[in-house]
Amino acid sequence: MPPKAKFTREEILAKAMQIVRSEGMDRLTSRELGMQLGSSARPIFTVFENMEEVHQEVIRSAKERYRQYVERGLKEKLAFGGVGLAYITFAMEEPKLFQLLFMSAPDGEGPSSNISQILPLIDESYERILRTVQEPYGLDRATADRLYQHLWTYSHGIAVMSVTHLCNYSKEQISEMMKEVFQSLLFLFKKVERKEQS
Repeated sequence: MPPKAKFTREEILAKAMQIVRSEGMDRLTSRELGMQLGSSARPIFTVFENMEEVHQEVIRSAKERYRQYVERGLKEKLAFGGVGLAYITFAMEEPKLFQLLFMSAPDGEGPSSNISQILPLIDESYERILRTVQEPYGLDRATADRLYQHLWTYSHGIAVMSVTHLCNYSKEQISEMMKEVFQSLLFLFKKVERKEQS
């Protein structure tokens, strides 16, 4: 008969998330987790097969937390801009989770020169976000995708600068900067589109 679990799965994951949110994924070891639970590491493995399973659950929880930010962004009047600001806000409020999800190559892959292949991997809301710029502004898919790539790169830069404390922009400043870049790119892409149609 297997030993009775001293801690529930939820209790272990809550403590694991607490460690990662404050210290980063590198600090999430069986020893550290056991210590934070006030125990040895042994009870962890009555619930989980190994630490890799704990890590995967933490990543799932981090993605879910990020998804909640995206959902709030999508409810904004200008949803596309709302999502960009939500991405940066997530970085500011959850820097260790942001590093975990967005500051390393997905699934151990090396660098890619084609960001359109990377974005759907790192952001599960990619298609929904793309529609928020494609439909209201009458853009074809390729143009909307290019616009998204440009703005994600810009948003990612601000987010990384926030996480690494290279800048301290207010949300109002970020919102204004994002709006200026979006309007400039939209104007440029629409101009190119008109030129191609004439």
